[in-house]
Amino acid sequence: MRVILLVLLLFPLLLPVKARAMVDPATSTALSTANLDLLLERAMSENLIAGGVVVVGNHEGIIATAARGQISPLPGAPAITDRTLFDVASLTKVIATTPAVIKLLDEGRISLTDTLSRWFPELAGTDKGNITILHLMTHTSGLSDVMVGQGGSVEGLVRKVAAQRFRGAGTGFEYADINFILLGELVHRVSGERLDQFCREQIYEPLGTRDTSFLPSREGNDIAPTSGTQGGVVQDENARRLGGVAGHAGLFSSAYDLARYARLLLGRGTLDGTRILSEQAVAEMTTPYACNNGRVKRALGWDMASAFSAPKGNYFSDDSFGHTGYSGSSIWIDPQQDMFVIMLTRRLDYRNVHNFNQLRRNVSTYAAADLKGIAGELTPVAEVERVKAQVIAASVALISQPRRHKFASLKLRDDRRAAKCSVKPGRRTLQARAAHRGTKVTKVARNDAGKVRAASKKHRSLARS
Repeated sequence: MRVILLVLLLFPLLLPVKARAMVDPATSTALSTANLDLLLERAMSENLIAGGVVVVGNHEGIIATAARGQISPLPGAPAITDRTLFDVASLTKVIATTPAVIKLLDEGRISLTDTLSRWFPELAGTDKGNITILHLMTHTSGLSDVMVGQGGSVEGLVRKVAAQRFRGAGTGFEYADINFILLGELVHRVSGERLDQFCREQIYEPLGTRDTSFLPSREGNDIAPTSGTQGGVVQDENARRLGGVAGHAGLFSSAYDLARYARLLLGRGTLDGTRILSEQAVAEMTTPYACNNGRVKRALGWDMASAFSAPKGNYFSDDSFGHTGYSGSSIWIDPQQDMFVIMLTRRLDYRNVHNFNQLRRNVSTYAAADLKGIAGELTPVAEVERVKAQVIAASVALISQPRRHKFASLKLRDDRRAAKCSVKPGRRTLQARAAHRGTKVTKVARNDAGKVRAASKKHRSLARS
């Protein structure tokens, strides 16, 4: 089986460069789909996933779709398509909570400099009271994750936050679900509507993403299950204890619906002639904040360059942004090059993080390389082929290597504290802290984004990103 896969993966590279350069766009799209199919099949043969779907597109629509596997292991289960519902895990942070917060910001109902003590009076007078919304959105709050109690009480969770040991807001970049659990509750307290209702009315219905929701109403056997749970039941334990609706996880969506959301952002808040977010709101959401001498870059909710940026691949620009989900989901969007890549999978192996991240990286690299060829950009054909050859080499190495017996931990503090930065309340300024001396780093302007280096190469694992 592995030999057959190697032959199939290598076959496209055997075509003469000149011949491939003359292929028309329709055929080129087919080649892209074939390559993406093979990458999914390779991941299935390695037991990384039981199946999945990849969608590639631009602001006008979906350009290519690749899907492999069935919705479930049950006999006669339907095949996975771009309409299959998945538990998107931490994509909830950027598909639900982030646009909801941005909507409230755009309406002037909240400010990035609002402190938690304003909206969470339970934290007034504590050392957590001065944490700002900006701290939460950029994972620089200094808070650590806590478990929701059996009763699923938000009030109990806030009490745990108030009692935890705390090194101070803005003292370091630490990815933590608690930031977005609090933001989800913030949306509730400001709007008077629960997060799922607010998103449905303000975002999903106007956007026409009718399959995207918390607590999906579709039959469970029509939804891809995650990690042994039945379809339609969120995998994340904290989200389950909060009733299936939370700011960090709990959303279900399809690749088709996520493509519409990506097109909305590429359209600067407009899709098919309907404005859903203001152009200013989209710009604010995707403007980068840099810290640690520019080695880590985050937007509001979104990742841009960090230890979690595997789906960025080789061809996405420095202005691109995205996010990953523990269940095997990812989305990456590039407004500069007008493209997006979405991957949703039935993830099987949660321990072999290195290979899974390589799959994410390979998928984006292939897709971006082929799109560049379709668009007729000035990138030399030889350069495109070189990148594809590198992807093939990486795939060959993964297929050929023996199975590992020891895997990287899913949560390593070293990676979650990959950057030292702080947000000064009242100003959009991040301070990089190197050794014993702090260095001020201001918000990166879009036209300077190319000067910021990619994320640290020291990452070894993907925490619930």
